[in-house]
Amino acid sequence: MIVIESKKEKKDSILKKYPGAVIADVTSKAKDALVKLSPFYPHYDIPVPFSDGYTASCVEAIWQGLKVFETANVDTSVFLNGTMKNIKRTVRRFGKPLGHRKGVNGAELLGYIDARKLIYIPAYKWMLENKAYNIIERLREASKTKTIVLLDYDTNCDIENAKKPLSHAFLVKAYTESLYPFNDVTMKTNTATEIELTLFSDL
Repeated sequence: MIVIESKKEKKDSILKKYPGAVIADVTSKAKDALVKLSPFYPHYDIPVPFSDGYTASCVEAIWQGLKVFETANVDTSVFLNGTMKNIKRTVRRFGKPLGHRKGVNGAELLGYIDARKLIYIPAYKWMLENKAYNIIERLREASKTKTIVLLDYDTNCDIENAKKPLSHAFLVKAYTESLYPFNDVTMKTNTATEIELTLFSDL
């Protein structure tokens, strides 16, 4: 079983809810290899949706780079940021957000939920499948016998909820368990190396 809890929640409180659970921090502040599940982690070479020839360092760079504001259009330089810092483009600096451009050179501006479905989620899925699949395999196997608590700063698991950022921990859970929006996910053949499989010996 995989559940989502806030990183701000005290460990003791979490373990009271889920005795014996394995607590797995999947935020950008994680101290182990699980940091690779953060949308801020620089895997590099992640294709930018609807943008032939463009790749980005991380999922968050794609999300931020395709944002359009009152005073600023798409910023492809954000795609190159591999520092995990200063990636977000803010209202304070650029004014009211108008939407996300459907591709670097696209004419269409997507609303927040459509952008989440067409840009963020597909980019994150690509990252999971191509850059972090060995971790997903370990989580999938461990969750068969243990409760895995994924810690995230955002705990919104409703894709249609535009009032709160979507929890990427929820996307990890959904992909691992083949839930919406990843109902079509099929398990791959295990190609992880012995070294990779020992990354999470505590799971």
